[in-house]
Amino acid sequence: MEKISKEELLRKSEIPGKNAIKMHKFYRGKVQMIPRCQIRDLNDFSVWYSPGVAAPSKEIFKDNRKVYDYTSKWNTIAIVSDGSRVLGLGDIGPEAALPVMEGKSILFKYLGGVDAVPLCIGKSNCCEADEIIEFVKMIQPTYGGINLEDIEKPKCFKVLDNLRGDPEVKIPVWHDDQQGTACVTLAGIINSLRIVGKKKNDIQIVFNGIGASNFGTYRILKCDGFNVKHFVFVDTKGILYKGREDLDCPNNYKCEVVEESNPDQLQGDCGVALEGADVLISSTVPGPNIIKKEWISKMADDAIVFVLANPIPEIFPWDAHEAGARIVATGRSDFPNQVNNSLCFPGIFRGTLDVYAKNITDEMCVAASYALANIVEEIEGCLVDSCILPNMEYKEVFIREAVATGLKAIDQVVARIKLSEEELRDSALNLINTSQNQFKMLMKAGYIPKFTDYDK
Repeated sequence: MEKISKEELLRKSEIPGKNAIKMHKFYRGKVQMIPRCQIRDLNDFSVWYSPGVAAPSKEIFKDNRKVYDYTSKWNTIAIVSDGSRVLGLGDIGPEAALPVMEGKSILFKYLGGVDAVPLCIGKSNCCEADEIIEFVKMIQPTYGGINLEDIEKPKCFKVLDNLRGDPEVKIPVWHDDQQGTACVTLAGIINSLRIVGKKKNDIQIVFNGIGASNFGTYRILKCDGFNVKHFVFVDTKGILYKGREDLDCPNNYKCEVVEESNPDQLQGDCGVALEGADVLISSTVPGPNIIKKEWISKMADDAIVFVLANPIPEIFPWDAHEAGARIVATGRSDFPNQVNNSLCFPGIFRGTLDVYAKNITDEMCVAASYALANIVEEIEGCLVDSCILPNMEYKEVFIREAVATGLKAIDQVVARIKLSEEELRDSALNLINTSQNQFKMLMKAGYIPKFTDYDK
């Protein structure tokens, strides 16, 4: 792999931002609402609004489940964020987070055919966890699901766990920074292990960083049957072990992993943790040189290294390879093996919505991960060291994930309706194709104007 200087990587990273300023001002945002129903003339408003609309309202009043038949709830979710932990930007608040959530909306629509409404909430200071929980509970009559986004830790853990476990919450709630990243990471690990010929029950995994993404990954790997006793976690103060005074157990969310991992009670820094390890999953601060070459060199043969910080990974891929790593993944699209949760959330929500699921379980995420991992075998030139995952251009990814997610929801009895594998596939294919063709039609007709003043 050709080496690139940090300066050149930063220069390349700045180009999308320069174009974003121009294009956001040109388009004045990225999402809008347009009808999904026909309007032949003004007389149709007597059907869609008063007096005709009273009829479906009465039906829903008699049976709330009919809201899925007579409204857009079946395909509409809310992206809820207080802007307290926006990727790469930190605590920037709800207004500044709105462009990010609008961007998430168009990914949902284009890749998954899902109507996603950005809802940035809060005051001058961030919301408390209980306020976000109550907000979500209040808005659930309108939405078929909730995507929590860019909420700081440990608040994000309390919000997700409380909403998922609350019997008053009747719609699926998902935190993409936890479950989305975990889903794609698991898929990448599955294929990496297939390539190097190791088994998930035997390998030693080091988690560098214990924020939302690595905490979510720990839970999903545990659900899939990885041996948690072979996990070691490292934070800014070193390896997590029982009795570390600053953890203040049981009041710290990190105590959950401390109880199950690191049975040998290793102590020290990440370098100590990596000695003999098979896999590194690092999700911390931008590098390089956060992970040192000499640490990688002490890992086991055929080491697997996931360094997911953006915009610069914790160690450059070529440095990791020179130190002995066999497979290296990052969060960047211009390096091989990009791990990006955009590969997962559109498909998972597509399948979840198609069966009117009440929840998104960890098992549903695992099912989607295997659908994502298994499709790589069908792509020419993939399932090799430099291609462990497909890219977002491969539409079949989201269809397979939707099918796997929907079937698992039915199997776990969290789906309100039952569809066959063929019905799930047809639904996902139709909705995704319709969404993408709508974009193309609006652009071709000029209703989405063409922008040409790009920086290169």
